[in-house]
Amino acid sequence: MSILVTGATGAVGSAVIERLAAAGADVRALTRNPNAYKGPAGVRAVAGDGTDPSAIRAALQGVDTVFLLNAVTADELTQGLTLLTLARDAGIQRFVYLSVLNAENFTDVPHFTVKYTIERAIEQFDLPATVLRPSYFMQNDAPLKDAAAHGLYPMALGSVGIEMIDIRDIADIAAAALLRRARASGPLPREVIEIAGPEAMTGESAAKVWADALGSEVAYVGDDLDAAEAAIAQRAPAWAAYDLRLMLARFHREGMRAKPAARGTLRTLLGREPRTYQAFVRELLG
Repeated sequence: MSILVTGATGAVGSAVIERLAAAGADVRALTRNPNAYKGPAGVRAVAGDGTDPSAIRAALQGVDTVFLLNAVTADELTQGLTLLTLARDAGIQRFVYLSVLNAENFTDVPHFTVKYTIERAIEQFDLPATVLRPSYFMQNDAPLKDAAAHGLYPMALGSVGIEMIDIRDIADIAAAALLRRARASGPLPREVIEIAGPEAMTGESAAKVWADALGSEVAYVGDDLDAAEAAIAQRAPAWAAYDLRLMLARFHREGMRAKPAARGTLRTLLGREPRTYQAFVRELLG
């Protein structure tokens, strides 16, 4: 049983690796620079990314289970399909794929459509996989700590509601799915799991959470998408800022909510209630 984790140095991938290593799994972490990788004891770093098929072929040798996570990049689709098809061709029959909630509906948002395209490839190839569809990460708001301390919540979430999820809850579910598939006597049926938090947060309600935690006023910056795109472009490439603008526009119209049954499924998988945004903010502020 050997599990290859892509996106190994990111927030979700590294959390998944920690859980797999703690469970005693044989884990390989896919990274562009294995010499610089610092992971749990016993985890083997292997070189490669989705732009280098030869390196991926080598990384897949001896692997029977794959956690497929692709960062939001300009060539995310190429990287994701390259790794998926190479793993398929290597005969791997155990997959967990990190997609995104509403991927099938938000077709004008590039990184959502990329993930749904890979979902469709998994289905077309008839690959035994757990497809995870998480909502907006609470940890996306961690960089907003300084702005909140200065009285502003600057993420233009809108007023419909986003059921944010903590990355640690995603990692718990992903690691359990990987171990279940890796330890099974044969390939398990394909499944899709929506992962969303217990409460739909709006821009105004998120600002109030920060205000309550800080004990001072925090104002929501508002729904101006021009301003949101310009602010994101200060710390990200222009294509990424526009991609996220399109995502926020869909949030304004439709929010980001899982199906009602997803809450019960999530509690069952976690064995507890999912973490709340209030708890996340209090923890972040110390």
